[in-house]
Amino acid sequence: MNFTSRILILSAVTLTLLSCSQQQARRPITQTSGKFMKESVNRNIKLIANEEASIEEIIKQHPERKYIASPKGYWYYYEQENTKDTLTPKRGDVAFFDYEIADLNGNIIYSEVELKPQTYLVDKQNILMGLRDGIKIMNKNEKISFLFPSHLGHGYRGDNDRIPPNLPLVVKVSLRDFKPEAVARAEKSVPLLTTNKNEIKSE
Repeated sequence: MNFTSRILILSAVTLTLLSCSQQQARRPITQTSGKFMKESVNRNIKLIANEEASIEEIIKQHPERKYIASPKGYWYYYEQENTKDTLTPKRGDVAFFDYEIADLNGNIIYSEVELKPQTYLVDKQNILMGLRDGIKIMNKNEKISFLFPSHLGHGYRGDNDRIPPNLPLVVKVSLRDFKPEAVARAEKSVPLLTTNKNEIKSE
């Protein structure tokens, strides 16, 4: 074997070793594909459509109730309406209300007695997404039943107690009073302004 041949063989071996020692880039173990996102969106669309169909069926079963469709994606009707007052709670007000939670079949999940009177600092505390908006359409001394799809309630997680995932809710609310936070604090009618165990958290 001549010198030139040895050089060629050595060069080939060196190139082979170098190419083997180079670390190849690895792809992520998990990847978010367009297909996965599309399937997720389609599942959510189907879920919302099914829940809205169930709510519409409840509405059809009770023609005596004057249901109103909110542009926020929920429905409601007045059980007790106050047509004399025009003021409604706004951000920073303290709302005093009672409520109960049921499923669409009317089965009580949390009673008004269990949930106790609520003190809520409007838009500054976590409550149900639907209820956050619903409180702000109420006049004092009104009672309203809200029908919330699950994404305006406890969503896909539920409340880790009695409300399972993806459950539409009927929330009956009685707004007893509301006043500016400064006034409520001066009157010492605001306790800790914290949510209790059953206070519905926003999702």
